[in-house]
Amino acid sequence: MTWPVIFAVDHNPSSLGVLLSDLTRRFGRAFAVKGASSHEAALTAMQELARAKAPVALLLVDGGSVDVLTRAHELYPRAKRVLLVDRDYSSTSPAVQAIALGRADYHIVRPWPDDEMLYRAVSEFLSSWTRDQEPKFQLFRVVARKGDRRVLQLRDVMARFNLPCAVYPAEEEAGRRLLREAGIDASHLPVVIRHDGQAFIDPGLPDLARALGVSVTNDMDVSDVAIVGAGPAGLTAAVYAASEGLDTVLLEQAISGGQAGTSPMIRNYPGFPHGIAGGDLMEQTCEQAWLMGAHIVFAQQAIALERRGDRRVVHMLDGSEVSARAVLIATGADWRRLGVPGLEALVGSGVFYGTAVGESRAMRDQDVFIVGAGNSAGQAAVHLAKHARTVTLVVRGDSLARSASAYLVRAVEATPNIIVRHRTEVVDGGGDEHLEHLTLGDRTVGTVERVPAAALFIMIGGEPHTQWLPDIMARDGQGYLVTGREIREESPAGWPLVRDPMPLETSVPGVFAAGDVRKGSIKRVASAVGEGATAVRLVHEYLGS
Repeated sequence: MTWPVIFAVDHNPSSLGVLLSDLTRRFGRAFAVKGASSHEAALTAMQELARAKAPVALLLVDGGSVDVLTRAHELYPRAKRVLLVDRDYSSTSPAVQAIALGRADYHIVRPWPDDEMLYRAVSEFLSSWTRDQEPKFQLFRVVARKGDRRVLQLRDVMARFNLPCAVYPAEEEAGRRLLREAGIDASHLPVVIRHDGQAFIDPGLPDLARALGVSVTNDMDVSDVAIVGAGPAGLTAAVYAASEGLDTVLLEQAISGGQAGTSPMIRNYPGFPHGIAGGDLMEQTCEQAWLMGAHIVFAQQAIALERRGDRRVVHMLDGSEVSARAVLIATGADWRRLGVPGLEALVGSGVFYGTAVGESRAMRDQDVFIVGAGNSAGQAAVHLAKHARTVTLVVRGDSLARSASAYLVRAVEATPNIIVRHRTEVVDGGGDEHLEHLTLGDRTVGTVERVPAAALFIMIGGEPHTQWLPDIMARDGQGYLVTGREIREESPAGWPLVRDPMPLETSVPGVFAAGDVRKGSIKRVASAVGEGATAVRLVHEYLGS
């Protein structure tokens, strides 16, 4: 058995010896611990490990060895890279530039107060490396015909809940064997087989939610507050509302997380200096809301909202309803459609809206394109570049910096297999049942070019999910909900009370909005979280008035 390697580089031989001893004592039962005290020795050892096909999990190098990380990354692109640096908190620290440019994944500040701090950090980094590997245990196995677009939804749901899943083509022996063992023929596919042998034939979203063990039936038809939408704003509101004693129902038409849940890495969320996967952040917030006492119902689509005396009633697609004293709309926004017929026909077959979180490994050694210029597109590009041969960002404007954060622009520029094509549009594309090529139009010179493409991720802004709401709720020209004093400014006759609307309150008293669905929202996870928390304070004020 070849154990994964933890490799340390420290120019101080004495310090290196202590580090290797400490790492071996704690991790030596599962990892081979090796090290070097110079650039040359480190690179020679790494090359020998690569020739021996030994897996490297973690690289720890001192602040003077950033170049080693860059060279080693070419040999081991999946190894986690850690800088050992001094705590100087200056903008010139090697950690600042290395992490901003994507040359390092983490940092550890020296000296650490005790060994436990080092062990905790290294354990976290090794856990992250382990999660990136192919799953050894398959909690769910999907049997489907090749090219079945429903597999995308199945994998996306599993990925959002961090559940290991594998897909087996029904045309191959492994897939046929799974069907035989489950006692199912191939007439109705896809089939999802759980680890305990229970099979779900051609499951819809409610069936998948049941397979995961989450609630899809609402048995709490009266509440203090009903929250519609389980993205950052809705989940945060559920945490605060439930923890503050309000009977809280959280309704989500799909699976929790919203657009934030599809983000492979959020680096500017406070409290996570090395970033956090959007799915992880949203999953933990969902668990927190549940443990605080919120009643959470998945796969339940809200289709109407009505006033019934002093109550606000949310009607669900399954015919049920929730009566609440106050309602928070946090339904976010859906990705705006590209509107190219040839590509719309291939959605789910190489064409995706947003970052399909379950598709990353399938992009290995492929040429991938992303349409978009915001933070979501930049994050997706950096993430997919770890797997794909090339990632091309297709940007309509002349600068990525106008719409993406500076740290993301630097990371994109520092990733050698990311190409940015400015003043360019995707005008066509196609393939035989799966995306094979795109046609790109250069807006500057008016030329078009056909290029091979294995996947296209479209991330061009959102359309608010407000179509289900009554006409009396004020919206702007794009469908975003108008809130607060803007209601009287834009529609003086649309507010029925003498008092002014509260901040975040819509034109229907007692109905609030937070997050991306609201006009003027900042479109950042942290701001959506803040609005969710603020909305609960306003709900208390409304209920007490």
